[in-house]
Amino acid sequence: MVMVLAGVFGLFLGALPGMTATLAAALLIPFTFFLDPVPAVAAIITMSAMAIFAGDVPSALLRMPGTPSSAAYTEDAYRLTRSGKGQLALGVSLVGSVLGGLFGAVVLIFLAPIVGAFALQFTSFEYFWVAVLGLTAAVIISRGSQLKGAIALMIGLLLSTVGLDVTMGYPRFTFGSGELYRGIDFIPAMIGLFGLSEVLRNVLAPPTPNMGAQTLRGKQGVVKDVFSNIWRYKNRVASGAAVGGSVGVLPGAGSDIAAWISYAVTKNTSKRSHQFGRGKGHVEPIIGASSANNAGLGGAYVPTLAFGIPGDTITAILIGVLLVKGITPGPDLFTTQTDTLYSIYIIFIIANLLLLPLGYLLIRSSSYVLRVPRPALMACIVGIAIVGAFAINNSHVEILIMLGMGILGFGLERARVPLAPVVLGIVLGPLVEQNFMRSVMATNWDLTLFFTRPISAVLIVLVVLLLFAPGLQKVIRRARQRKNANNSTRSGG
Repeated sequence: MVMVLAGVFGLFLGALPGMTATLAAALLIPFTFFLDPVPAVAAIITMSAMAIFAGDVPSALLRMPGTPSSAAYTEDAYRLTRSGKGQLALGVSLVGSVLGGLFGAVVLIFLAPIVGAFALQFTSFEYFWVAVLGLTAAVIISRGSQLKGAIALMIGLLLSTVGLDVTMGYPRFTFGSGELYRGIDFIPAMIGLFGLSEVLRNVLAPPTPNMGAQTLRGKQGVVKDVFSNIWRYKNRVASGAAVGGSVGVLPGAGSDIAAWISYAVTKNTSKRSHQFGRGKGHVEPIIGASSANNAGLGGAYVPTLAFGIPGDTITAILIGVLLVKGITPGPDLFTTQTDTLYSIYIIFIIANLLLLPLGYLLIRSSSYVLRVPRPALMACIVGIAIVGAFAINNSHVEILIMLGMGILGFGLERARVPLAPVVLGIVLGPLVEQNFMRSVMATNWDLTLFFTRPISAVLIVLVVLLLFAPGLQKVIRRARQRKNANNSTRSGG
């Protein structure tokens, strides 16, 4: 019963724009104080699995990602909804999330000691390159010009420098405002970029019939289409789950970076990459990235349970709950408290299986959002956006940030500059700067260790491959076309 109620709570908050899984976990903490340790952990695990998937609902219906990871494939989900395939988009996302979550549970069960020990070897040098890998992915997967994607990323990185300097503690770009010392939070920025800018576009657009009012109505064969697409792109489920499980075990990486990297891998290895984020959209990137989302959740618990190192923000909250309940995450958990450990394993499996029926009910009921008249819908979105932004720090500054980012997003969209790299730059900018400065200060500005450490070298190779993958793909494609042309010429001769 606790898992069902927590699942419904996670679906409800995750489907609301701006109400992220981290915020839902924070709101769930007071209720866990009245629960035993295992039900308390079960509530957080189930809620997070549901909320991560539910973030895809506003992405598909309103072009407003509920979570940063959903931003990677928002364009494809939204375009599929506009073309009358909203149920298909959300259906493949649901099944991909379930399969990815089950794979993440397998990673947690069988690879926790091994992978946790590997992640423990990461230092600031490796964290720096992981963040660079995420930034590179943001540029590569940008729809349209990669130059515009790079410009958007630089805007995000510039915004991430607002606040106190990570090393000297000196205020930067605060303009005398003490409330800007904490910097620009990515949640109100994301709400403004994707939510408020969408409202501005709708308000300023010529009056049209309600967007996609019939796109999510029940159709014959939708379930069959969902599973046939999952089977057709089963390699994307496998690759997305593998990326999510691998990235998730890295402390601090989480599902967000996993989704972006999985999207980049899918785009750079697909023969249909020219359809991603264009035209009517495509289900392939949704399958790959959504499976990475929930696989990353299970992977994030590996360093959390094995070494007490938070894998993401949700597991950081979980550590606090465990400590309150008298459970200390770490190696002793595998020897002296195995009953709790095995309970967590079983909870992960049940939570992801429970996601299938509850997620299906959410998809069926989500169509009611599209039946709301556009003025009322836009007013509700603005109200939810204001509440979501204000709830971050209970400050009006976040509302002003959301407003400014909404205007910025509207202007960037007019210039056909992608918005997702801006958000990723805000999220990863502090991680890049903090780990770079920490590394150079510890080595007296000896930059050679960034390249000579074995794990760093592997990450550098991945960054280079990801960076040059589009160019290599074009060269290979042209070589194949020339080969085919020569073969056809010879056969014609």
